[in-house]
Amino acid sequence: MTTTTTYEIVIKGRATARFLRPLLDDFAIDHSVEGITRVTGDVRDASHLHGIVAHLTSVGAELISIGPLTPTRQSATVMPDLSPSTTNETNTRS
Repeated sequence: MTTTTTYEIVIKGRATARFLRPLLDDFAIDHSVEGITRVTGDVRDASHLHGIVAHLTSVGAELISIGPLTPTRQSATVMPDLSPSTTNETNTRS
């Protein structure tokens, strides 16, 4: 019996079905956040994960993040804040 791990892949932009075609059968695709495509699904092993990343790289996807989901994180995943920062922090040395 093979153990799978659920992964979340966050891609910049709205990825189309054609763009993600190889992933559609095994992954859920979420466009609920403007400018972000969140793809979640079960990954069988390291070679499967490498194949997914290779496909996304070959079609020019800009990966924001990729990582395994824990059971608690699956129910409440926080999307990264990609809005321009409104604060202007400066480093000052004394």
